[in-house]
Amino acid sequence: MVVLNKIYTRTGDKGDTALGNGARVPKDDLRVETYGTADEVNAVLGLARLSAKGEMDAALSRIQNDLFDLGADLCRPDRDQDAQADYPPLRMTEDQTMRLESEIDAMNADLSPLRSFILPGGSPLAAHLHHARTVARRCERLCVALAGAEDVNPAVVTYLNRVSDWLFVAARVANDNGAADVLWVPGANRAG
Repeated sequence: MVVLNKIYTRTGDKGDTALGNGARVPKDDLRVETYGTADEVNAVLGLARLSAKGEMDAALSRIQNDLFDLGADLCRPDRDQDAQADYPPLRMTEDQTMRLESEIDAMNADLSPLRSFILPGGSPLAAHLHHARTVARRCERLCVALAGAEDVNPAVVTYLNRVSDWLFVAARVANDNGAADVLWVPGANRAG
């Protein structure tokens, strides 16, 4: 259990921060940027939940929790030292991605096939889900760059890829199962 009695510590006042293993890195370190972007996805999902109800709200809550797990995983770069840690570090698992895939399949079963690309918008919930999707894709790109330079749990990259897919399908569901999707019309505003 995390206990935060004091919110400010002044330890980062000079532009560095501590990772989960105690190592200090600059606040613009790629690892920090990556898990900070996962936190940004989570914040956008918090906005989406203002418009979500029932199972959609419950699913978004599960994803928000997963994103905290993902951040915890990313802030511990020393996976090879997990066995020696004072407590077992939290790591993403394939099961979390498989749950997303199952939910995507269930949501997608009632949707008509796409005949055009979709513009972000429609209902307020769909707009927030599309926003979250684009931030998740940015987080994924950062994570891929990080994995090219440092050790990253592969389940993190896979989860980020799948959560953006989930958000896309969920946005269609939020748009009256696709009936209210805003479709791209190629070249619609060109002259001549």
